[in-house]
Parts: sequence; C-alpha cells; structure tokens
Amino acid sequence: MLTKKTILVVGGAGYIGSHMVHALGEQGYQVIVLDNLSKGYADAVLHGELIVGDMGDAALLQRIFTRHTIDAVMHFASFIEVGESVQQPAKYYENNVAKTLTLLQAMQAHDVSTFIFSSTAAVYGVPQYTPIDLLHPKAPINPYGHSKWMVEQMLQDFDRAYGLKSAVLRYFNAAGAHPDGILGERHEPESHLIPLVLQAASGRRKNIKIYGEDYPTDDGSCVRDYIHVSDLCEAHLLALQSLFADTDSFSLNLGTGEGYSVKELIAAAKKITGKNFTVIISERRLGDPPTLVADVKAANTMLNWQAQRGLNDIIADAWAWELNLCESNRCEGMK
Repeated sequence: MLTKKTILVVGGAGYIGSHMVHALGEQGYQVIVLDNLSKGYADAVLHGELIVGDMGDAALLQRIFTRHTIDAVMHFASFIEVGESVQQPAKYYENNVAKTLTLLQAMQAHDVSTFIFSSTAAVYGVPQYTPIDLLHPKAPINPYGHSKWMVEQMLQDFDRAYGLKSAVLRYFNAAGAHPDGILGERHEPESHLIPLVLQAASGRRKNIKIYGEDYPTDDGSCVRDYIHVSDLCEAHLLALQSLFADTDSFSLNLGTGEGYSVKELIAAAKKITGKNFTVIISERRLGDPPTLVADVKAANTMLNWQAQRGLNDIIADAWAWELNLCESNRCEGMK
C-alpha cells in the first residue's frame, strides 16, 4: 500500500483552511495544521495534528520541517479584511508578506518545493473588463490586494531561483459551508455578504444593508461571482495533484463564471430561508466595482475542474450552518 503524502496546512483552522484539511483527510493525506488561532478554531480541525503557532516563527518552522517529512505546503493564513488593511497596512504587510517569506525560506531550507497559495481577485483591482481572465492587468487598490500580489511575485522569483513550484489560486467570492453541516464560516467580525444576510434571516442581525443601487447593472446593485467552499477545495486537490505530477508553476482564477447581484442574492436567501428580513439601501462604499466575475476557462482546462454547486446550494448549506450556530448561541428571531 502506498503511503500518502504529508501536507502542511498553514491557517488550517480557519474557514477555507479547515474545509481543505477535511478534504485532504478524506482523501487519505497525512495532514499537519499550523494555526495561531487568531482567526481559526481548534474544533474546526477534523483531521491530522494541530500545532498552535505562527507561520512567522522561524524556530517553530524549523522544528516542524525537521520532525516531519513535508511533501507540500498549503497557505491559508493571510489576513483578508480590505477595510482593515487600509487602516492598518503594517499588520497586513507583516502577516501576509513578511511571515510568508519566513515560511518560504523554511521550505527552501528543507527542500520542500511544492506550494499552494490562497490568493484573491483583489490582485486585479478595479476590473477593466469582465469576466476577468488571467491576462487582466494586476493593479490592486488596497494593502490587502497589494500583499497578495507581492507574495505572487515572490513565488515567481522563488521558482526561478530555487525551483519552488507553486499553484496560485485566485478566489473570487468563497462562500457556503460543508454540505454535511460540520464546518462553516465563523469570522469575527463577519464581513462576507452571505453569512451577514443569513444572520439577518436568523435574527442575529437586525437588517442587511445594500451599499448602492445605482451601479450600471441590471438591478443597480453590485454583481459578484460566488463559489462554494467545497468546489474550492476540489480545485485545490486537483492543483496539488498537478504539482505532484511535475507541472510548472501556474496561476488560476477560481469562480463559477456566473455573477449574481446583491438584490438577487437577498431574494434567493429570503426564498430558501422562508424569512422576510429588513433590507436597507445605503450609500455606495469606496472601491466597490460594479461587477466582478471570473473567467474560469483556464481552470476548467488545466485541472479538468468546474464548480458544481450554484448560488442556491451555497445559500442552503450556509443556512444550515447558520441554524447550527444560532441554536448553540440561543439567538433571537428563530422562534
């Protein structure tokens, strides 16, 4: 019997990382999770060994890479709040860039040459056209996007100089929860639209705000491409297998290729939940482009992958998770 490879998942106690750890475990991989639990939860790690610590701790990384034969590293440990990145850019450059460099140096020192990086559509900035393909200019407009693009460029340089092969996976709007209800979003504070909408449906939130209804879209609200977290994980597994098969480094957009407006999403949530919650129209937010939709042809072709779950699946799975959270928190509005 062949021994499965060992994957170090940095940030594996967070939202997407914990789903990835579960997917890896289900496929028989050996998993080691490194997470400082600043955003993640120990009880979300359902497979492997959890090491509580920081990816910027060079001594800890030395011990991990010395004690274990690591075949690949997956990185989900970036800070992701756009607004916070504008207010506290140093925090983002330290964690997302400097600490990632420490991680890459540890990999280099221990001859680990397979890396999967959780990137973002924010590297493209305000889109010049949609759907956004891989040739679209990279022009991030906030420190969060800048930090991700910096790491992408570091990876290009590490490949040329040291032979470190990477898969850069640029998410559009990751959403949903595990279909079995065992994992989901628990951001504190929450800033993602779908969990915020469902918190309004469950009564944990008084209302949901639509930021602007005068955009050049069909109904005036922003349009986004939402991808189910389980579909994301499947793409990561395929990207990992591709790197293990000695492909060159690559970058891909991960989305569905379809966009839904904020108003369409809210209407779908009301229908699926059966709840008629309060919606407030507010002013536009700075930096919100009208439409963000991925061109996913490259991922379809290279990985033979396509998102299988649509918006209704995303909302239904996220609603089941919200009900679980609401029950445990005894939140109001569910009676």
